[in-house]
Parts: sequence; structure tokens; C-alpha cells
Amino acid sequence: MSEHVFWAPQAWVNGRWEPDVCLEVDARGHWAAITPGITPPPAHATVLRGPVLPGMVNAHSHAFQRAFAGLAERRESAADDFWSWRDRMYGVALRITPAQLRAVAAQLYVELLQGGYTQVCEFHYLHHQEDGQPYADEATMAWAVADAARDAGMGLTVLPVLYERAGFAQPALRPDQRRFAGTPEFIARLHRKVQAAGRPLVNAGVSIHSLRAASAESIAALLAQVGDADVPIHIHVAEQMQEVRDCVSATGLRPIAWLAEHQTMDARWQLVHATHTEQAEIDAVARSGAGIVICPSTEGNLGDGFADLPAWLSAGVPMAVGSDSHVSRQWAEELRWLEYGQRLRLQQRNVAALPGHQPSTAARLLDQAISSGAAASGFKQWGLQTGARADMVVLDVSTPGLLGIPHTHTLDALVFACNHAAIDEVYVAGKRKVSGGLHHEQPVIAEKFKSTMLELLG
Repeated sequence: MSEHVFWAPQAWVNGRWEPDVCLEVDARGHWAAITPGITPPPAHATVLRGPVLPGMVNAHSHAFQRAFAGLAERRESAADDFWSWRDRMYGVALRITPAQLRAVAAQLYVELLQGGYTQVCEFHYLHHQEDGQPYADEATMAWAVADAARDAGMGLTVLPVLYERAGFAQPALRPDQRRFAGTPEFIARLHRKVQAAGRPLVNAGVSIHSLRAASAESIAALLAQVGDADVPIHIHVAEQMQEVRDCVSATGLRPIAWLAEHQTMDARWQLVHATHTEQAEIDAVARSGAGIVICPSTEGNLGDGFADLPAWLSAGVPMAVGSDSHVSRQWAEELRWLEYGQRLRLQQRNVAALPGHQPSTAARLLDQAISSGAAASGFKQWGLQTGARADMVVLDVSTPGLLGIPHTHTLDALVFACNHAAIDEVYVAGKRKVSGGLHHEQPVIAEKFKSTMLELLG
């Protein structure tokens, strides 16, 4: 039975715009029915002001790094790359307290909601106290991000990270990585604790930081703990060429090739970044059913390189997007830079489009991100479909980039012609969290974030 009924002039249903759509929400906060062609709007319906899109899954996040966004854009030495950025980022990781993490993450989640995301996958490796000792409750930092998600009204998938060494040839963590330490048993316990807590809008999976940061034996032990449980399994892989070279030196194989040969990957697996690949690796991932998560704004900010988007798409590998270090918090910008990177690399246009099937670049990338985001966050259903959680984004068609655009080209203009998020309202589980482009708790959460930043940087 429907608890609430919305009506939209257009809605993105099954990969296309449908007119005059009734969207019915049940008592659980899921879609009870989605019916196009209903006109005029039912008398009891809430009439939405603009076109409706599904909420987007942000499939890769390090929430604490929001406190570092904008603070690493100067070069004081002869060279600057991912590895020097990482060393500076650790300064924030070593200082942040649970209360500060909650404040930073709440601000981030507000911004993600305003950018059109309604679910975030938190790749969570900040486990311990500043001195590296466990908290009395070993899940303290996981609860901090879960509390932040509750403060903002954001859906959250917590992914505790297995992180045990500094590199292939470094069997222990560096001193500045001491807060990240975890055994397979510890990660499995965190997963079970978060999942068993039964918090609204919160679920859990597991993750492995990378092949350089976890031994083959520990990866196997964690996977044995997971067993056949239908939970997402995430791993950073092939983000940097130095990582690829080190993996070849240590194992004789490139990172994705090693995974394909030594792990039984399946649809639960999400390979984050997957930037530096060979065709045989892409084919192996396609055969396994695993997905990839690309984070274009962070990969651009860190100088990672370009993923081979045409090859991944041609192979039919599921592809979600994430904002990772959060230099951007809008999914439309991630899709724009995903495409623009390929245009610059290949000197072509509309690289992701599929002539004869889906000529709209934005639409093809959006549909990929919607369907693949479901698996990345551990959901069987996602988007505007019966049974999925009732998340939606209402666009503001008075935004300059959308003004006067025919509805058939709304997605194209949203991704490629808007200078800021063209979002009016955002709903999570049928409840409105953003209206007029602003989050309802934004002033209070922003004040806490500002004071926290003064503490962290002071």
C-alpha cells in the first residue's frame, strides 16, 4: 500500500524519459509503483516541479579526506605526484578524532546529497586511535561515519579495509600508517558489527586496500571469513604505474592479472580505479562478472592517468563512479570528466556514446553508474523501479544550463552545459533532504565543519 504519491512531468525510467509519471512510496521507504502516462496528476499526489532522476550511488569515498580537499594544490619541491600527495594527506589522517571525523563526514554527505548522490560507499581504513592503539569499541571510527550519515540523511555502505603493510617489500606498516592496521579477523568483525547494528540506511561490505597493502594469505583469510555471503568486496587496483611495476616485480604479474589468476572474482567484486590495464586483463574481469569504480575528479587531481573507457564499455564490464578524495562532490562532474578525459586522450568526441543504441553520452554513462552502483553498494535493485529504495533527484530546469533545453536533451545539458548542480530537491527513502538546492541541516552542519577545520589546521 502506498504511503505517499509523487507526480513528475518527466522521469528517467528504464533508460529513457517517460512523461507524466506517478511514483508511489510504500511504508518501508521503497517504490511501491512507478507508472508513466498518468494525467492529470492525482489529487492526492505531491506535484514535483521538474524532471526526476534516480539518486546516484557514490561508489568510492574516503570521508576524512574532505578535510584535505584544496590543501594540496601547491608544489614546493622539484616533483609532485600521487605518492607525495599521499604523505601530506596522512597528516590529516593522524590527527582527526572521532568527533572531528563525524563533523567532516556530515559536511561531505550534505554536499554529496546536494550533488545528487543518495548512497555512499565508505572505503573505511581509519580504524584506530592517534597512537595506533584500538579504541575501547573497535568500531568507534565506523560509528563516526555512520552517525554523520544519519545527521545528513545519507544512505551509507561501510567497507572496513584490510591494510597490513606499506608495500610488497615492506611487511609492516609505516609509522604514519599506524591508524590503518587491521587483520582479516578484525575486518570481518567490523563488517559484522555494522551489519548487525541494523541502523536505518546503513549496510556493510568488506574491502582490501590494495595488493601492495595486503598479503595473498591475508586476502585469502578475509575472503574465507566472508564465504559466500552476498556482500560487496572492494579493492584499489592499478591506480598508479608505480604500483603496477612493483606488483610485476613482486609477483610476476600486473595487479588485475594477479587477481584474475589467484582470486575467484564474481559480481561482488569492485575494482576501484582500474586505470592501467591491458586488454587481456579487461577480458578477464568481464568473464568474472566483477565491476569497476572510476573516480575521474580524483584521478585527474592526483595525476593517475586515464582508464581505457572504450575497452571497458565494449567488454560489458559494470562501471560505477566515485568521488574518492572529494575534490568534487557532484556526480554530473564525474561523468563529464570521465568523458572529457577520453576526448583529450583520443582526440574524439562522444566517446562513450553507442550509435544506434544509445547516442547520448550522458545517458549511457548515467545508466552504467545507476545499475553498477547497486552492486557496488550491496543492493539488488536501484533506481526508479518497483522495490528499490525510494531515492530521487528533482532537477531545476530554471538553471541556466538547462534553460530552454528540450527535455530530450536534459541529460546532455546537465552533464555538459551546467556550471553547478542543477538540483532542486533530493529524496532518500521517500523523505526530502534537499529543497531549493540546499540541505535542510546545512547551516548547523556547516558550522560544526568550520570549527572542526580550525581545530585540525590550527
